[in-house]
Amino acid sequence: MILLWGSNAREAHPIFFHHLMQGLQNGARMYAVDPRRTSSAKFADLWVGLELGSDVALANTVANYIVSNDLHNKEFIAHSTTGFDAFVESLAEYTLERGEELTGVPAAAIAEMARAYATAETAQILWTLGITEHHNAVDNVLSLCNLALLTGHIGRWGSGLVPLRGQNNVQGGGDMGALPNKLPGFQNVSDPDHRAKFEAVYGRPIPPEEGLHLTLMFEAMERGEITAAFVIGENPADSEADIAHARKLLRGLDLLVVQDIFLTRTAEMADVVLPASVGWAECDGTVTSSERRVQRVRAAVTPPGQAKHDHEILGELAHRMGYPEWGDPTPKELWDELRDLSPMHGGMSYERLEAEGGLQWPCPDLDHPGSPFLHGWLWEPDLGGRAGAPFSPVVAQGPKEELTEQFPLRLTTGRALDSYNTGVQSGALESPIRYGNALDMNPADAARLEVADGETVLVSSPRGSVEMPIRIQPDIPVGLTFTTFHFPELVDINTLTNDAWDKRSGTAEFKAASIRVEKLVNA
Repeated sequence: MILLWGSNAREAHPIFFHHLMQGLQNGARMYAVDPRRTSSAKFADLWVGLELGSDVALANTVANYIVSNDLHNKEFIAHSTTGFDAFVESLAEYTLERGEELTGVPAAAIAEMARAYATAETAQILWTLGITEHHNAVDNVLSLCNLALLTGHIGRWGSGLVPLRGQNNVQGGGDMGALPNKLPGFQNVSDPDHRAKFEAVYGRPIPPEEGLHLTLMFEAMERGEITAAFVIGENPADSEADIAHARKLLRGLDLLVVQDIFLTRTAEMADVVLPASVGWAECDGTVTSSERRVQRVRAAVTPPGQAKHDHEILGELAHRMGYPEWGDPTPKELWDELRDLSPMHGGMSYERLEAEGGLQWPCPDLDHPGSPFLHGWLWEPDLGGRAGAPFSPVVAQGPKEELTEQFPLRLTTGRALDSYNTGVQSGALESPIRYGNALDMNPADAARLEVADGETVLVSSPRGSVEMPIRIQPDIPVGLTFTTFHFPELVDINTLTNDAWDKRSGTAEFKAASIRVEKLVNA
């Protein structure tokens, strides 16, 4: 049984969706939870079309139904979890009737999905940015974790929680320490023992304070506390919410350095541009998938012109900053250093990665086979010496930006199959299936506004306005609109998006802004 929640995987994760399709062909059932009837939802046994931003309310209602109908895994809960009684108390208001009011999903559909999930032999919950790009992103994720703990659908083959990473090698970036509070291998920068291990190898002290995530960096720019930025493989001048404000802050920096494969809008604003090689085609090293599988990658072509590999650029900067001890390490030498420092990568030698076609962490030593799934300790008699996994009571909240008479429509954003992010890598390619620069709208809303398919309109939010064409789509509910962020040169959509953000994850609420649509008046 598959719960595809807040993910249009067919378009955003097409390779993964092929595997999911194989599961469906083998007899798995799928429930697609999404405000839109996406191309993924059309493959589901049931499309669960909830009100945008009501994910916690739906998850809590599912949990209430499971407990009320004695479908929860009592033995697993007693052995492997903590906080069950307080969690059940927090569910009291989320009856089927109340859940229908909060989510717009018929009570019978909620009950059907809850029973199917609870009684399945194996079940997985898969989610992506439809869950995490909200002001209450962490609460959304915790509400799904609660369902897995309630049913025991975690820590065993075929059952689990599956966050689909938003981009290639996002998992690998986090693994390598590209997080403000972690060293490589998810070791805490605040832990003196963890720091000491790295300091011994690096020969330099590591600051014990946690750094800033991207959203906090922009707030620090606004306060004048950050006056320079080094942007590596990111295009924040197109990808940030409330983009006009973000561009103003980038322009105000004393120094902006961009290291990238193309001259992005951010690079055009930079004082210095460092041309880099393409990670998946021109580099040697490793990449990590959403399933934690580390695989070798090799250069297929040579970087053009003066482009250099990322690690070479950083090494040359280190030399010029007076640190010759950096040397000129190869990707393999850098990887072996990581294996010495990160316990979960210790057993992943280049030789094993080559011979076995990749390994999944944790893989602590050369005799370890890798870990096909996580959290198996939840089923061990002593929980592997750990405390039980906690239930997390969470309260339903709607989008931070409410609809008003002035801005009565809801805007959500996402991806299209043939395009990628802000279009840097895909925009120059022609595609017969391309779409995404128009505003998708239900026929009833279009009729009320007296706008036609293909007509260019003025779309406004509290932050600004853009002109864009309408695409009438019967698969989108009344009151909801949708577009992508792939074509900022054509439609600067992040002029409209909401910069409210989750204080724990740092993620902006790209999925929920309030807008109005107006006909253009001919001059």
